Amino acid sequence: MDQDFLALLLVAAVTLAGPLLIAALGELISETAGVINIQLEGMMLAGAFSGVAGALLTQNIALAFLAAIGGGLAVAALHGIACFWFRANQIVSGITLNILVLGTTTFLLVSAMGADVTQSVVRVERIAIPVLADIPVIGQALFNQNIVVYLAMLGVPLTWWMLDRTPFGLALRAAGERPEAAESLGIDVHRVRWAALAICGALAGIGGGLLTLGGLGFFTPGVTAGRGFIALAAVVFGRWRPFGALAAVLLFSVVDAFQIRAQTLGFPVPYQLLVALPYLVTIIALAGLVTRMRPPSALGVNYER
Repeated sequence: MDQDFLALLLVAAVTLAGPLLIAALGELISETAGVINIQLEGMMLAGAFSGVAGALLTQNIALAFLAAIGGGLAVAALHGIACFWFRANQIVSGITLNILVLGTTTFLLVSAMGADVTQSVVRVERIAIPVLADIPVIGQALFNQNIVVYLAMLGVPLTWWMLDRTPFGLALRAAGERPEAAESLGIDVHRVRWAALAICGALAGIGGGLLTLGGLGFFTPGVTAGRGFIALAAVVFGRWRPFGALAAVLLFSVVDAFQIRAQTLGFPVPYQLLVALPYLVTIIALAGLVTRMRPPSALGVNYER
């Protein structure tokens, strides 16, 4: 593997890791509080669609990302209403919302744009950090990215600090581990879980928006292509820790970048197998951790006072 191939592979891997990492950090915060989001895929898809719609309407990248956040928050709100108000099963609610968002975004895309589903929009620009971007092999990958990818990287230590060093992080962990005990100590478990769910929706929306506004420049039905599920798996693979989730996201992104480069270079392997490679790695990685996982004790369990 020559240096140029490795450099291009790393650039692609870090670029692909951005949306996954942002969504994974949101899911980590939510699951720490005891709320599982199978609809993370739907949140990202809603963010991707809303971001493109916002960009078409405003031609402003900041407002486009605000629209993407709104899309993610809308799905989060539906999940919260179903689970916190009507006591629906969190898994069932998530699956239902994934189907709903896929159908809704496809319908709105066709009704709004007709046959022109590849209408290009304004995209977030890369920002090269002087000197550091010229470092061989890793320079372009780590120091020539857009601002959202930089913020995603910064979000890993910030999430660790928030969860382990702040009262809000303590409240999140209490709500996910022992909600009854947390309530007895004066922590409003419902409010904490709503906050965690909202953070997850906002971050997943940004992650979905980054898919379209950071790379493609347009929206197509099902553009997330299972990335929400991979981000969800990264949280489990990382054992509900920020740096663990980062390692998992990088692993999946490197494999995804490799399969893209392999197809470009014409590797003598069926392309269907190459496309499936990141998902196979996800399944194998999770299968090896099944007996050693310890999720938050109250994860997925609706709390009733």
